[in-house]
Amino acid sequence: MYKNRYLYLLFISFVITLLTAVCSSGYITPGSLTATANAAMIADTPLPTAFFIFPTGTPTPTPTFTTTPDPALSSPTPRSSTPTPTDSSALTPSPTATILDASAPPILYYAQAGDTLPAISRRFGVNQTEILSPEEIPANGLIDPDQLLMIPQRLANTTPADQIMPDSEIVFSASASNFDVITYVNTLGGYLSTYREYLGGDGWASGAEILLGVASDNSINPRVLLSLLEYQGHWVLGQPQNLSETDYPLGFVDLNERGLRNQLIWAVNQLSTGYYGWRAGTLIELNFIDGSTTRLAPDLNAGSVAVQYFFNQIYSRERWAQSIDQEIGFAAIHATMFGGDPTVRANQVEPLFPPGLAQPEMILPFLRRQTWSFTGGPHGAWEREGAQAALDFAPGSMESGCAESDLWALAAASGLVVRKEKGVVVLDLDGDGNEQTGWVLLYLHLSNTGGVPVGRFVDQGDLLGNPSCEGGISTGTHLHIARKYNGEWIAADGAIPFIIGGWQAHAGDEPYEGSLTRDDETIPANFYGTFETLIIRSQDDP
Repeated sequence: MYKNRYLYLLFISFVITLLTAVCSSGYITPGSLTATANAAMIADTPLPTAFFIFPTGTPTPTPTFTTTPDPALSSPTPRSSTPTPTDSSALTPSPTATILDASAPPILYYAQAGDTLPAISRRFGVNQTEILSPEEIPANGLIDPDQLLMIPQRLANTTPADQIMPDSEIVFSASASNFDVITYVNTLGGYLSTYREYLGGDGWASGAEILLGVASDNSINPRVLLSLLEYQGHWVLGQPQNLSETDYPLGFVDLNERGLRNQLIWAVNQLSTGYYGWRAGTLIELNFIDGSTTRLAPDLNAGSVAVQYFFNQIYSRERWAQSIDQEIGFAAIHATMFGGDPTVRANQVEPLFPPGLAQPEMILPFLRRQTWSFTGGPHGAWEREGAQAALDFAPGSMESGCAESDLWALAAASGLVVRKEKGVVVLDLDGDGNEQTGWVLLYLHLSNTGGVPVGRFVDQGDLLGNPSCEGGISTGTHLHIARKYNGEWIAADGAIPFIIGGWQAHAGDEPYEGSLTRDDETIPANFYGTFETLIIRSQDDP
């Protein structure tokens, strides 16, 4: 290890010239989507039925669904989609939630996959020390699914506690790994099956290809996007009923969000904000168009909050209540389209987080004796909203801007290449060839990736490609890397912190801020690549 890290950095820092290195979402490549994501998916594609299929097998007539545009849709300005972190020690219940007296019996709550003590305390409006269990409760890590917790009952008059949608129906989990989006859409013959959209440099793409691309990039279940398209715009089973449904099929009316791809990106941002905000405990209430606020029921699951939050962004309180009604709302049409109660599928793949889950060992994604800059602390895995799962690193260069680097990005862990698109390489660390299971690493902004075709196994430290601006939106050459497990993005500063080369990621007050720490060293993130951000993978590093 270098005896004086900072003297060494000072010596080489004159070659480090970096402009802003911020990234955002990528664009799909229609041809590669079909080739890499749809193989062997046709055989067990479920098709819609004319009735609900429940575990008992008793058919129930399909309700009549109406999607009359709500007057509230005339406003193009959404409410803030970024929840504000909440200090659990200073938490006060929502004004719309009734505070019960201390004599109320405690709630017996069985932990759900992904639960943490800080998040639960915020949801229930109690201090962490008030939550009891017969078993030890980890202070910051994941609580094992089904662990019994006894929590003081403080809140009433919250949103309904109905489990509208399982978590595995929101994230792109194993329950959808064999679902063939393109065959499903084409078989139904609705408006989506004939829709095409021009995607700039990527050319024309079909509606199904666009939906699959957005689902894959954001790890959002394509089934939920299809049922939202049908519920909101009648695109999947039939035809749009008016111009608004044609131009804004997911219900968000804004000239900047016109067209299928823009609407889908807006939708996944809302679903992700609700889902991951609930996971982190930063989203605990809904704000309605009329200015009223409602506290979310504390025992909801993340998937149900994602749906509640989505409809809260576009509907008045009354219409929102209809949309989350399990008998006549969104959940009913989702069940109709995909063979009945989604919990049947969920029971085969959940819990998404098993007990004792830990991150595999990972190295810094560049060669030894090289110096890069830590340009992005925890931020969005693909879009800017949702899980703050990604980190950014930029190589040293004599050129600024988007000049392709001649330095190499490495595999931080061994794995199978399961997806490769423009600027994107996805590694499946359990090697089963399924991006929806186990640990997965997403690399973005890579060029010269010809040596890592889909289906090739790479060892830790193997060359993957050169950092660039390719794929997505980037203002400077850099590497974007994010983790997910069983289809769910894992927050870089969460219950399973991102540890890479022994450096642990910490979030800042805003996305892209934050730091890396190792022993007594701290490296702050700064997308200008300043001297303080320089990070060396020394000869002694793993």
